[in-house]
Amino acid sequence: MATMTVSGPPSGTVPEIPLEIADSARARRRGLLGRTGVTGALLLTPARGVHTVRMRFAIDVAYLDRELRVLAVRTMRPGRIGLPRMRARHVLEAEAGAMTRWGVRRGTRILVHGAG
Repeated sequence: MATMTVSGPPSGTVPEIPLEIADSARARRRGLLGRTGVTGALLLTPARGVHTVRMRFAIDVAYLDRELRVLAVRTMRPGRIGLPRMRARHVLEAEAGAMTRWGVRRGTRILVHGAG
């Protein structure tokens, strides 16, 4: 399993975060559906948008550009359809509140370790 860290202005120490990578069409379609929670985060790649239809919990969604820089962060309740972000190339999902705890906000960069 890969891990991720957040690069940006120092705001304390954030440990490496477990990261699942959904890089196939099937894995992206499934996403977090059917789960009751997530440990760490899920990176959907490539992706420009997500939905929370049939999800069981609220999620934080970070839209990332080609360099994994955060374009926007939103919290989505179950049953919502998010609008795609035209500049986004990847989407990072985590349980609601996680992005704030990790310091993920517009302009920060996600660093992926051990992918592949």
